[in-house]
Amino acid sequence: MFAAGHDYRELSLPNTAASIHIGKHVWIGGRSIILQGVNIGEGAIIAAGSIVTKDVESYSIYAGVPARKIKDRTIDK
Repeated sequence: MFAAGHDYRELSLPNTAASIHIGKHVWIGGRSIILQGVNIGEGAIIAAGSIVTKDVESYSIYAGVPARKIKDRTIDK
């Protein structure tokens, strides 16, 4: 997880930072990268090797580079 970076739009490359929030019951697959400012909703799944650059909806499954929603997560009671 990377909660800081640089603003490439400025020549001096100033540091940037933003919190990463991860909800309850989230599963993040191995070798995934979560970038600054991302919120991962409760019950979400991030597939292995994904790069998460934007917020992730609760109870959804995301995969890819960049990560995109591939389907809703259904929970059996």
